[in-house]
Amino acid sequence: MKVLFLVQKEQRAILDRLYDGIAAACECDTRWLSSAEQDDLRGYFRRHVQVEKYDRILFFLRFKKEIRQVSFIRTLPNLVILEHDAYQNYIPCKYTGKFSRHYRQLPWARVISSGFMVSQRLREEGFDAVFVPKGYDQTLLQEQAVERDIELAFVGSTNSVAYSGRKALLDELGQVEPLVVTRTKSGEEYCATLNRIRFFVSADVGMGEYMIKNFEAMACGCVLLAYNQGTAENEALGFIDMHNVVLYQDIPELQRKLQLLRADELLVKRIAENGRDLAVSKYTFARIGQWIVDELKAPLRPRTQVGLFDRLRGLLGF
Repeated sequence: MKVLFLVQKEQRAILDRLYDGIAAACECDTRWLSSAEQDDLRGYFRRHVQVEKYDRILFFLRFKKEIRQVSFIRTLPNLVILEHDAYQNYIPCKYTGKFSRHYRQLPWARVISSGFMVSQRLREEGFDAVFVPKGYDQTLLQEQAVERDIELAFVGSTNSVAYSGRKALLDELGQVEPLVVTRTKSGEEYCATLNRIRFFVSADVGMGEYMIKNFEAMACGCVLLAYNQGTAENEALGFIDMHNVVLYQDIPELQRKLQLLRADELLVKRIAENGRDLAVSKYTFARIGQWIVDELKAPLRPRTQVGLFDRLRGLLGF
């Protein structure tokens, strides 16, 4: 299968190993598009792409740029959209409902969503949506033999509307527990910091799926204290409370489980090892890349006829 894979050149997360995982599993032409090129997909395709050469065209672009160019995107055959932010369709934020609105205009496109329940909700709305979770960069993040001198911590951003629930929970926890909230540079500094943390607090409140940090923390040997995203999401990922993760619904439950952990070093060791083994065996970007390609291979829905007016709008950029 020959795939044209369009990704963002400027992206906060380092996802190169995910792209490598996809490329290793198919004949992949990966293109890194600048912000300006994403703003003008019609022009980019006209100058640089022969669409008939590809069995699939895979988008992993800025959603806010995609939704402005539906008239052109509708003209593309064999389209698949990889989306890590579609949970925002179902939470109060500036993109509430906008993913559904966008996909409704592309009913033949397959959507690969990183949330199990998000993909189910999209399917219930009639979309061709499948689930492939987030994962982690196995070349950057591994467990190291160092002292874990930070007991309880969160590493990452809390500065967006989508993260408002995360910030509120971390603020509340910080009032009753010795919580460290910090940010680091990506790569070695981030890995070194995760390896100093005994209990990593994941606070994906209201998101309905587990963010990438969960897999990164597990891979580095932290005990993951994860805000519970529900039975279906946990079963889809193999998350088992007090076996390979520690799940909580609120601060009192988190404190009760922390008390148990602090009193039982063997339990801490077992959960950390089981979590690390789960992440390493299932959620490396190499494995996630293969999973994505498996979902690309299944036949797509028949594409409805794109009318002459749509074609002209796409070509002219209206």
